[in-house]
Amino acid sequence: MPDLRSIQTEADACYLYGKLAEHEEDPQVADIFREMSSIEKGHAEAFLKKINLPPEKMPAPSFRARTLNRIGKLFGYDYVLGILMDTEKSLSNSILTVKKKSKMPVTGSETNHVKVLRNIIENSSVSGSTIARFETRHRSVGGNALRAAVLGGNDGLVSNFSLVMGVAGATSGQEGVLLAGLAGLLAGALSMALGEWISVKSSQELYENQMEIEMEELQTSPENEMKELELIYKAKGIPEEQAREMASEILKDPEHAHELLVKEELGINAEELKGSAFEAALYSFFLFAIGAIIPVFPFMFLTGTNAILLSAGASAVGLFIIGSAITLFTGKSIWFSGFRQVVFGLAAAAITFGIGKLIGVSVAG
Repeated sequence: MPDLRSIQTEADACYLYGKLAEHEEDPQVADIFREMSSIEKGHAEAFLKKINLPPEKMPAPSFRARTLNRIGKLFGYDYVLGILMDTEKSLSNSILTVKKKSKMPVTGSETNHVKVLRNIIENSSVSGSTIARFETRHRSVGGNALRAAVLGGNDGLVSNFSLVMGVAGATSGQEGVLLAGLAGLLAGALSMALGEWISVKSSQELYENQMEIEMEELQTSPENEMKELELIYKAKGIPEEQAREMASEILKDPEHAHELLVKEELGINAEELKGSAFEAALYSFFLFAIGAIIPVFPFMFLTGTNAILLSAGASAVGLFIIGSAITLFTGKSIWFSGFRQVVFGLAAAAITFGIGKLIGVSVAG
């Protein structure tokens, strides 16, 4: 039996897909979003009917949905689509988990929300070039970028808050705390940036090497690569003779054959290799620094207990905001997620403060 929360989720999805349609410049893609909105509305109305409520009782968009719409207006609606798709994947995974634990049969319909967008694309008159552009635009943006921003800020805030409180406990909040906090901010931000640079660069180099090997194989052993292409098409349900003809035709254009093999055999999207490792490093540096400056700021103009209390208060507010932002992805209660983040952050800071106090007393003694 559907509950009000499920109905709200469907109503929010209907609203957000409608907003995506309104702000999409490509009319074909806008039609896809309108169809998605209509499907989600149909789901919500079906849920209402199951609990004996008329369609007029459809709930208004939630605060979360309206916030996502504001984010779309400010930063672009690709972000909103990314979060929507992430939400639907999470819901599908939750349904599958519950069914497996309850030993209920998995029918394949559990992932329909995730599949429906592709089904609409494949069954519509959208051109191949539009599909390619659509997939390129929306595959790696949106939820991932916003999640990285939230988690980067959280890492900076929690780690530096704990460091600052540890030093404050040992020194009673005197001048050394500011130096330690700024050093922690710089060290942490540089570490995050270097880690992101290495991650992106190593992935690019690995994929580029694999692509080079694939090109060498295509040049030195085209007959084997043709067999691979044939197998790929057969795996998609294409008859053997037709698959052989398609593979033979594609091999006439080595560049296209290489692109297809890289995508289908290696699972590499060439568009994703164009990202800059340097830009990713800068992004991580600033996100971490934004969170890390919050607990340090009060010590720039105060010392002692007043600085410690203001730092804890400012950090608690920052933790609550981060916890609330996480609900954009999880759909949980803002108050629950916000206060949970505050409790965990303050607990970590309290532990390091206590340890610092013990160390300070020990050194002083």
